[in-house]
Amino acid sequence: MSETSFVTNEFNKNRKFLPEKYRIKTWVYFKPYFQDLEKRPIQSKQDLERWLEDLSELEAYVSENGAWRQILVTRDTTNVQFQDAYAYFCLELEPKMKPYFQAFKKKLAESPFVKELDQSVFYPYLRSVENDIKLYHEENISIQAELNMQAQEYGQTVGKMTVNIQGKEYTLQQAARLLHEPDRTLREEAFRKIAERRLQDKDALNKLFDSLLEGRHKIAQNAGYENYRDYKFAELGRFDYGTKECLEFHEAVKTHVLPVHRMLVEARKQRLGLDVFRPWDGEAEPAHVSPLKPFTTGEELIQKSIEVLQKLRPFFGSCLEKMQEMSHLDLESRKGKAPGGYNCPLAETGVPFIFMNAAGTINDVITMMHESGHAIHSFLCHPLKYTAFKEYPMEMAELASMSMELFSMDHWDVFFPASNDLKRAKMEELERVISVLPWIATIDKFQHWLYTNPGHSVEDREKAWMDILTEFSTGVTDWSGFEEYRASLWQKQLHLFEVPFYYIEYGIAQLGAIAMWRQYRQNKEQALDNYEKALSLGYTKTLKELYETAGIRFDFSPAYVKELTDFIQERIKTINA
Repeated sequence: MSETSFVTNEFNKNRKFLPEKYRIKTWVYFKPYFQDLEKRPIQSKQDLERWLEDLSELEAYVSENGAWRQILVTRDTTNVQFQDAYAYFCLELEPKMKPYFQAFKKKLAESPFVKELDQSVFYPYLRSVENDIKLYHEENISIQAELNMQAQEYGQTVGKMTVNIQGKEYTLQQAARLLHEPDRTLREEAFRKIAERRLQDKDALNKLFDSLLEGRHKIAQNAGYENYRDYKFAELGRFDYGTKECLEFHEAVKTHVLPVHRMLVEARKQRLGLDVFRPWDGEAEPAHVSPLKPFTTGEELIQKSIEVLQKLRPFFGSCLEKMQEMSHLDLESRKGKAPGGYNCPLAETGVPFIFMNAAGTINDVITMMHESGHAIHSFLCHPLKYTAFKEYPMEMAELASMSMELFSMDHWDVFFPASNDLKRAKMEELERVISVLPWIATIDKFQHWLYTNPGHSVEDREKAWMDILTEFSTGVTDWSGFEEYRASLWQKQLHLFEVPFYYIEYGIAQLGAIAMWRQYRQNKEQALDNYEKALSLGYTKTLKELYETAGIRFDFSPAYVKELTDFIQERIKTINA
């Protein structure tokens, strides 16, 4: 299938290896470029550097091509052409390309001229290459291709979900906006309708997840691992921490963050004047307080976001302007659109794509600032010489996004000109910073259980989920009548289906972002300088070195968790003073 019918980026004018207007038609016409790199002799450092440049160009093209196919599938989960194009990439192209990319890694690792490369920038890349060589197993190529296709079924299933409330059809994202309304009867109706609709597909999603678990366990076994958790830790390149540190993080959050979260939920319960706090009360304000309405349209969200970022630093705003100019923004929720939000780096163009499901709430502002942080990261590291240098670790990617949420609060008056609304918006963000950490610990601990207990039943899974969820819950909310829905609440988390074990990165980065904001409160310009410098390094330094460049510690020990939680508590008191 030709790519030209659905890829919207301009032709690349700087290609040296691939033709300027090259587009994938079939593998037969693409294969010669892989064969060239495979067979080309490397007889000097100069030969190696030229070979790396051509490999980098090929990697960037393949990465962006695949990214566009996935972007379009999420933008319209009902479009058969987009589904076919994505399937062609996953099932036809990737399985043929992966053996070549593996051969390239071996060719690089075995070259005697590798030692002549600048190890101060190449070390993280070469370490990852060696790791990938160890993990490679040819049989896993077809299994992973099938898993990629199955994972897309989650978005297709959830993207079709709608509810009818008071005679109007809503996507689940749009309906969730009603949970902010002061009318408690309306909130309850919205919550009940959402819960009922999700439960309709509960069994189908359990069946899909069982299939994903089976395939992932097979991949781990093929690679010589006892379970998928240990395999995935290696595949994700978690060189700077392991399962022990993750378990310590869970305990630190339970000990130091959960009590603060409980205090904040109790405070909301008191503000609402409720004797019994129900699931539809968690984001509500008292009846006399209208929900925050920061914008009404996607276009307004874009323009106000640009203004906020420009006030923070003009370069930040210019990044979003460039994305708008190239139509690399799809922000509003609609029927048939996949759930969630993301920033997708585009390795060749250098201008990323932001996707989200905005419905006009404060959460959308937070999401937009979050994804803008990711986008700025993409812009800052794009000038690096090799594509591999731009493939930064996720703990760094999320530091970029979560720090931007907190930095940008200084200029949220653009969205909330009334001082009381601005105060409420900042409190929403700080409450989210606290509340997200127990949820991250819940999801991460659940994943540890999922993948170290292969072959478990749906009933086993629900019990384990409820045990872990209870462990990290405040106990304030009364879930009576919604026990079945709560037992399947994990199905809301798309990461479990689409990107397994990618979640504790949010927790690590959230702590880092709090430390960045503390630094920002002390010296704004220095903190922003450190932020830009660290992001511009891509993955040319280790994770710990990147955090040091940002002016903070790569640390999620109990003592550090307490220190940063105390800081947030102080800021909450200041805002409420």
